[in-house]
Amino acid sequence: MQPGSLDVVGIGNAIVDVLTHAEESFLGAQSLEKGSMTLIDTARAEALYAAMGPAVESSGGSAANTMAGLASLGASGGFIGKVRDDQLGGIFRHDITTGGTLYRVAPATEGEPTARCLIFVTPDAQRTMATYLGTSITFGPEDLDLELVRAGRVLYLEGYLWDAPPAKEAFLKAAEAARGVGAKIALSLSDAFCVERHRESFRELVDGHVDILFANETEIRALYETDDFDAAAAAVRGHCEVAALTRSERGSLVLADGEAHPVDAMSLGPLVDSTGAGDAYAAGFLYGYSRKLDPATCGRYGSLAAGEVITHMGPRPERSLAELARDRLG
Repeated sequence: MQPGSLDVVGIGNAIVDVLTHAEESFLGAQSLEKGSMTLIDTARAEALYAAMGPAVESSGGSAANTMAGLASLGASGGFIGKVRDDQLGGIFRHDITTGGTLYRVAPATEGEPTARCLIFVTPDAQRTMATYLGTSITFGPEDLDLELVRAGRVLYLEGYLWDAPPAKEAFLKAAEAARGVGAKIALSLSDAFCVERHRESFRELVDGHVDILFANETEIRALYETDDFDAAAAAVRGHCEVAALTRSERGSLVLADGEAHPVDAMSLGPLVDSTGAGDAYAAGFLYGYSRKLDPATCGRYGSLAAGEVITHMGPRPERSLAELARDRLG
């Protein structure tokens, strides 16, 4: 593959989501903090799975969701992440490749099973996640497909990779390879608790190593240790080429070229499940970026993609984002 032959290449945890509706009382009984992502071990995963109600299985993983959204818009992309040669691994591989994303990482034949994320959606559509990383926690530099990394004009990395030392090494090696062929580096902060765990490292990445930053309001405030969104937005200015900051129903704020571009949220139906909204926003934004559209228009593509994914259970588009974009954005 030639450098620059793909729009975006993503690297992240390859996870299958298991989604169910739950009352807030269930979260309290299970000691789960609403709206958070908690890493769990095998025993905890089995106990939570036994306690949860009827569930829907759907391939997930933050960066993988973004790549699925990009494919739905018509962008070319590849994904790098590790699964096991088990049932959930087969589901993940099937879903991402049939969706149109290039995925050629061989499954592991031994060790822990494919990662899964148990997601509890409360009546207000907020999602609370308990993630068992399984074999994805062993993802390291030796699992990188550097030819695929160099093929992307943008390398998209999820902040969750910073939780495991081998994945962190892979993250840095991939970024170096992408930078060597002139690709842009995009980073999603992933989760406020992830930011709390790695604040100083993330600040170093944002300050000179990342071109495009994605964060929601809670994450960017956590990064700069402030309760004030405007103060956090001011703090990130000038540290990266673009910062796309999402604010749920208040839309997003795109900081680029020394200017701030407010972007409205887009309603495409009733709010059902917020799982994957930030991942979808990143997909829409990167689609626009890959087409050299202006920052505000990139944000509108992000709003469109996020607006679709929150209308149903699961983190990936159910309707063609390309068709929706033609209808809504022209």
